[in-house]
Amino acid sequence: MNQLTSLLAPSLRMIFVIAATTSLLSADPSTEKKADDATTAAIKALKLPGIEINLEEHSVDVQSAICLTEGALEFIACTKDTKEHESIIVVNARPLHIHTALLLLGAKNGNPSMRRALDKEFTRWQDIPPSGDPVEVFLVWKNDKEETVDRPISDFITRSQDAESTPADPTKKEEKQKFPHTFLFAGSQLGDPAESPRKYYADISGHVISISAFGDELLCLPEVYSQENGALMWQIDPTHVPPLHTKVTLRLRVKKPKP
Repeated sequence: MNQLTSLLAPSLRMIFVIAATTSLLSADPSTEKKADDATTAAIKALKLPGIEINLEEHSVDVQSAICLTEGALEFIACTKDTKEHESIIVVNARPLHIHTALLLLGAKNGNPSMRRALDKEFTRWQDIPPSGDPVEVFLVWKNDKEETVDRPISDFITRSQDAESTPADPTKKEEKQKFPHTFLFAGSQLGDPAESPRKYYADISGHVISISAFGDELLCLPEVYSQENGALMWQIDPTHVPPLHTKVTLRLRVKKPKP
């Protein structure tokens, strides 16, 4: 988190200071309540373009639009002019800002899947699995009757016909056919420390929520799918997808910490 906060504006860093101070206060209930109220007020006052920190839903709500209604998928969400041809939605916010908002709701980022060299000759490698706190992904929009529709992302995705025809372990067939709606807060990666400011790779690639493993995505699946091992086994299920260009809210719901 320290590396990330170095990229943020002073007003945003102040929120982290308030939150950190809260944990150091005495157990006096009145003191704790004042600190909690101060943190809540600071979060509500924070303005991140295209993003609302929804304290009632304990979620990060991102302004988005439907950019694909049929076809194979490698992403759930991307930024404008990047991977709209293989994502369901395009978001109107910077991945760095989404990352920041998730941190403010108490989520802890981990890392995307990656490979690390174990020697200078690059002959031995270690596979690092993805990690991070779970984040539930939903789409929210208004239908023709102006009713609010709130559906998990799994309602819009199904296995491709090619994947269905591939022989599979019968004991795991049902599990593989169902797409999850919970992702890991991988947190992308930061660039070379010698650069100032350091690059946040998801801002460059546009990889917000990824199905395939690219190593720079903000949110990823717990399983590792690459372009080589059949990542394109998922496609859009058009049953519930809103029409192309429909404005939707990408709702990233963080599980509340246990008291």
